[in-house]
Amino acid sequence: MTKSSDGFLALWYTSMIIGAIVMVALAIVVYLVYKLRVSTISDLKEKHDYINLNEVKWYKWFYYLIGFAAAFAVNLYGQDNNGGIGIWFIVRLFISVCAATLIGYVASLVLEYYYPTVLNFKLRRLRYTPRINPKTGSKMRLLSEDEEDVHLDEGMQAEENLFSIDYDVWVDEKTGDVKIEKYQGHLVALQCNNCGFYTMKVQREEIVERNEDGSPRELLKHYQCAYCKNVRATQFTISRKEAEDYKNQKPKRKGNPKNIELIKMDVHSNLGQKKTFEFSSVEEAQKFLSEFDFDKLV
Repeated sequence: MTKSSDGFLALWYTSMIIGAIVMVALAIVVYLVYKLRVSTISDLKEKHDYINLNEVKWYKWFYYLIGFAAAFAVNLYGQDNNGGIGIWFIVRLFISVCAATLIGYVASLVLEYYYPTVLNFKLRRLRYTPRINPKTGSKMRLLSEDEEDVHLDEGMQAEENLFSIDYDVWVDEKTGDVKIEKYQGHLVALQCNNCGFYTMKVQREEIVERNEDGSPRELLKHYQCAYCKNVRATQFTISRKEAEDYKNQKPKRKGNPKNIELIKMDVHSNLGQKKTFEFSSVEEAQKFLSEFDFDKLV
């Protein structure tokens, strides 16, 4: 091996070592900076939006840097074999580029198709965690789709009905305080029944039935999976109730409860969790529901 090639290889290996260390260090910095940024956001809605818009982007940079580090590390293979610069050098360089590309490509596929399942669970947990009224410290209740229209103006309802802009309405039932949160409905993916990934998104919506006065009554949402292209449609009823209707509404009892031997109740959370309870009477079930708090059971 000539002196010139010897000096070049020594410089090359030194550069590869430094490069690998720098890339790994940068990857760790990217990961820690992102986690630190998320931890400093106290508002759940703000944290939800930040994670939804940025987590995949930051994780991609993390894996790209790991890919570069792997490429530098591959170029250190065989440094103790002093055979000079030959075809092996070009082959090793090519393999290092392939390794970096493979890591980046696989990471992109995982983050695009598999990771949304993990991300969706995280986002749903943030979205449906009970809000706390800053004035009283009381836990607020999330209204259903039927109930929330009372608190949305015509523009908000039009956004929901036409382009899947979702509004969550939280109410403090003790004080009547209301908090409205806006979510981009098309960006929130549902779980596909075919492939199991959270890649099912709204493609379009249409009003399929109207009331006598022309106001919408039934809304049909068409979904398609971005991964397996499976499609489905779900129909929703648009409420026409007013605020006083919910305030004065009382539970309805049907049938004779005297002949009931056992009441079995399955409670499903917004995060996909399920709990089963059994009661010997209607009174026990009603007492349980009046005191029930799913958060204390998980």
